[in-house]
Amino acid sequence: MKIDDELTLKKIQVFLAFMRCGNLSKTAAEMELSNVSVHKALHSLESAMGCPLFKNEGRNLIPLKSAYVLEEHAKKIVQDIVITVNKTREAAGFASKVLNLGSLYSLTVNTLPSVISGLKLRRGELDIQLLLNSNADLVQKLKATELDAIIVALNETTGFQGFEQLPMFKDEIFLAVNKDSSYAQLAEIDLSQFKNETFLTLAKGFATRSDSDIIFEKAGIDPKVFLEVSDIFTLISMVSSGVGLALLPGRISTIYESSVKLIPLQSPYKIKQEIGLVFLKSKEPDPNLLALIAECRMFSKAKMRT
Repeated sequence: MKIDDELTLKKIQVFLAFMRCGNLSKTAAEMELSNVSVHKALHSLESAMGCPLFKNEGRNLIPLKSAYVLEEHAKKIVQDIVITVNKTREAAGFASKVLNLGSLYSLTVNTLPSVISGLKLRRGELDIQLLLNSNADLVQKLKATELDAIIVALNETTGFQGFEQLPMFKDEIFLAVNKDSSYAQLAEIDLSQFKNETFLTLAKGFATRSDSDIIFEKAGIDPKVFLEVSDIFTLISMVSSGVGLALLPGRISTIYESSVKLIPLQSPYKIKQEIGLVFLKSKEPDPNLLALIAECRMFSKAKMRT
């Protein structure tokens, strides 16, 4: 049987509202329509069904047996459609019970605990799956929709046209040295004088590695890299042990603070990382993502006050 083009979900919803409310005025108020629009929708639905649904008694529409049959089955249809839409959205990562969040190792010190605890207060039923990796890898996973959002350094890797960015705070890069080092007493560092020093770095793809390369170039240094590592905590531990020097962001200052000193770089070599939330523009209406955006904004405002 061919279904008439005039048979629409909207008209069925108006019909169900009328059967529930019992008159045009209450139906119009509930559906945010005019009385005329409700009457037209009901009349058009009768035409689409090919049979009468109501009889007129004065100004009132009285449901016929056919209307009650339609009501019974239409409720199931609307219910099934709602379930179908919800399951489809969940499959696409919208309003899912799981939020896949990616971030940097260094942000687990202060930023992520604050954002995640606030998000759990907003959406207590949400299961947050956290993936820690490099900026470059997280960006690729976001593009592939393997992640719902990432909190990373905003740089050339996050400039994809399909991304939306929410800046949260800026963080300065320092020279990290062992506290027993002769450099630990300096107020600031002229990095161009460190051409013969041994450095430790993060692997390529990490934001701090990219910023370090820029700083080394500004200072005219081709650094002697003793070791490349894939997480910032190992790097800090190596500096703490006196193995070498490293360029690190200020947010890690509370880690190994008894054995590592962060020293500001002189003006020509200063650089700041901008940390922010990145997500796909197409996913912005997702309620889970909206809650995360709101929490990141709250964190940003709190950071500006400190």
